[in-house]
Amino acid sequence: MLSARARDGVLCVRLHRMFLNSDKQVLEEIVAFFKKRKASMPRFCEFVRGNREHLRNKAPNRITEKTLGKIFDLRELFQETNEEYFGGAVNSVITWGSRSPRYAVRKRTLGSYSERSNTIRINPVLDRKTVPRYYVAFVVYHEMLHAAMGMTLMGKRRSVHSREFRTRERLFRDYERAMAWERRTRAD
Repeated sequence: MLSARARDGVLCVRLHRMFLNSDKQVLEEIVAFFKKRKASMPRFCEFVRGNREHLRNKAPNRITEKTLGKIFDLRELFQETNEEYFGGAVNSVITWGSRSPRYAVRKRTLGSYSERSNTIRINPVLDRKTVPRYYVAFVVYHEMLHAAMGMTLMGKRRSVHSREFRTRERLFRDYERAMAWERRTRAD
């Protein structure tokens, strides 16, 4: 929506196309933000809130469903988890994420849920013999909780890991074992 980068001593600013309809005060506020680096942006925020529909006009990317890994079958884990914890109510697509070793090491996200495309992606770094099945099942369960519970608003902020979410997360059969395994592997 808004980004800036210096190139050859020139600050290049990129804005979402919705800002073509903004007034001069919004644009001046953006300039002040980049000049002062800590300026508040109430007009900018109000403009974005009033034009949110322009941010999600693009259709979600087409999902290539890949559930069978070298070690784990996500479809099987999803179906078992769905029946046991959600009564079969979660209808998301589940897939392994793309394999990119550099990105996987840099970004330690083990799973994600996209509300927009109703897709759960599991990081392929988990598709290894050294990773216990109960841990992969826990990551799948965690992302399915996102699908089942959605996001809640706390004031003006969105909360994806609310108190209720954390309480329900602990209902996973192997929660303590999964957390212990995670702590051990992070310490290594």
